[in-house]
Amino acid sequence: MKYSITAYDKAENELKRRREAVMNEHEVHAQEIAQRLPEIEVLTRSLKANNCELMKGIVGKNAHGREYIQKMRQNNANTKRAIKGLLKMGGYPEDYLDYHYYCPKCCDYGYRDGVKCKCFTDLLKKYTTEELNENCSIQLHDFSEFKIEFYPESDGNGMSPREKMRTVYSNCRAYADKFHENSPSLFFIGKTGLGKTFLSACIANELIQKGYSVIFASLLKLLRQIEDEHFGRATGQTLDIIENADLVILDDLGSEFQTSFTDSVIYEIINERINLGRPTIISTNLSNDEYNAKYNERIVSRLTGCFMPIMFVGNDIRHVKLKNNL
Repeated sequence: MKYSITAYDKAENELKRRREAVMNEHEVHAQEIAQRLPEIEVLTRSLKANNCELMKGIVGKNAHGREYIQKMRQNNANTKRAIKGLLKMGGYPEDYLDYHYYCPKCCDYGYRDGVKCKCFTDLLKKYTTEELNENCSIQLHDFSEFKIEFYPESDGNGMSPREKMRTVYSNCRAYADKFHENSPSLFFIGKTGLGKTFLSACIANELIQKGYSVIFASLLKLLRQIEDEHFGRATGQTLDIIENADLVILDDLGSEFQTSFTDSVIYEIINERINLGRPTIISTNLSNDEYNAKYNERIVSRLTGCFMPIMFVGNDIRHVKLKNNL
């Protein structure tokens, strides 16, 4: 996955902030212990001196040999145990003087053995995704904002849109609660104003808070951005970012101006994410007949064969709110 320069700057600044926070915490703890348990300060200085001698022996600058190195290591282990014992007796956690890194693998430097650490790539993914979402923003929502009373009890034909949408809401909430990187893909189908974008925004909000990389944008805007990048009118790696996000939510399939290019991009996004086993949520105002007529067989076969259909029913909520002065 390719990342923007802005994402690199933000990620490196965050790593620097984490290191400084760890160092500041350690300094505060060390000063506190030096005042309250001065005997530990003596042991800490001894430990530092032993470590210097140990390093000299390891790099061959000390003439005492292997037995001496082993003895120094044992002394260090004994000193560390003594420090932990004194901390415990003084009412402190045994690791109170340790460095509590956010990522112990790389000590918050972002690299381990010359290779990017997962903590660094996670930050890069997070900030690159945020940058893309800012350019194609849709307001996020919380599940608590969902109002089941906006849906009618009956449609006059023996079906209850309210009960149907109660189930849809429960399924969306369960999807967000149990989400993992191989969750199923969903296809939200229904007329305009029935809550497809709203519940998509609730899922996106929930997963972003959990730390997943989520792309949530109007398909129309994304396609314009990808087209501008493809033909050199803009710079970026939008298509690559979309294909590699933990979850992609493409809102309003069918609203785009259809060309062979847009169809090929839609197919590439859907197909590549299916091949990678990554979930996608797509919403559309088109009926089954309409999207079958609009898109080629390759796109339709993946939508119908690899996505779980979720049908939205009821009346346009915007009209309901307007009618009831809400």
